[in-house]
Amino acid sequence: MTLLELIERSSARLLEAGVSFGHGTTNAFDEAVWLALWRLGLPLHDLDGVAAMALSAAQRAAIEALIGERIRTRKPAAYLTGEAWLQGLPFHVDERVIVPRSLIAEALAEGSIDAWLGRPPGRVLDLCTGNGSLAVLAALAWPDAQVDATDISADALAVARLNVARHGLGERIRLRQGDGLAAADGRCTLMLCNPPYVNRDAMRALPAEYRAEPALALDGNFAGGGDGMDFIRPLLAHCAAHLQPEGALVLEIGHERGHFEAAFPELQPLWLATSAGDDQVLLLARQQLA
Repeated sequence: MTLLELIERSSARLLEAGVSFGHGTTNAFDEAVWLALWRLGLPLHDLDGVAAMALSAAQRAAIEALIGERIRTRKPAAYLTGEAWLQGLPFHVDERVIVPRSLIAEALAEGSIDAWLGRPPGRVLDLCTGNGSLAVLAALAWPDAQVDATDISADALAVARLNVARHGLGERIRLRQGDGLAAADGRCTLMLCNPPYVNRDAMRALPAEYRAEPALALDGNFAGGGDGMDFIRPLLAHCAAHLQPEGALVLEIGHERGHFEAAFPELQPLWLATSAGDDQVLLLARQQLA
């Protein structure tokens, strides 16, 4: 059996089992490719170059066992491989953090934030940094910027520390523990935030793969609300004090635009274009927040 044939068979297994995607891949075939190439220690970007490779019995068994583990545990593939990719960069992940997938990464890579700021930010604050991927991408996007990356979770910051070191950014990224803006130190030009924002009903309906992630990073109802805005309300009320006069907040809210607009009807944010649509990441100038 060739590698491609086993990948196609594995893709069918994943589909038949009804697993959910969205943690680095969007479909069963790409998930099967990722797991198979990773298990064999092959480059993840070169399926064409190895598709006709004949598999030994041991190689076939190893791939089939990994696909079986994915189906049985319903863990995201990134937890099984210990690695996820965002904007072409690898990041360590494990069950202490959600799998990095923030759409803010697209804005950083494509420069759509630069167009609004007018000049590169000197200081960036990444709230709810998780595994540190946005902080790393921000530091790489703006080589002269200093980046503070904060999170309430000491476990998440331990993972972020691995990724800051992995990308050689220890001198420019400072990790701080604290609840929201309580961990902020001074004023920044740009504040990035991918907070917990999932509403209560959506939390209840999450597939098993999402329930395998830390609820702390997803559930936006921890203060007793139901619309997913429990973190965002105090953030918008107080973040102006942490922004330079020309500063801005870039905030991800996923599929919660309706709840966001109901909670903050007076705000008129700039919605940034992403691959998931133009209604999931927004930008607010400090003047709008003051």
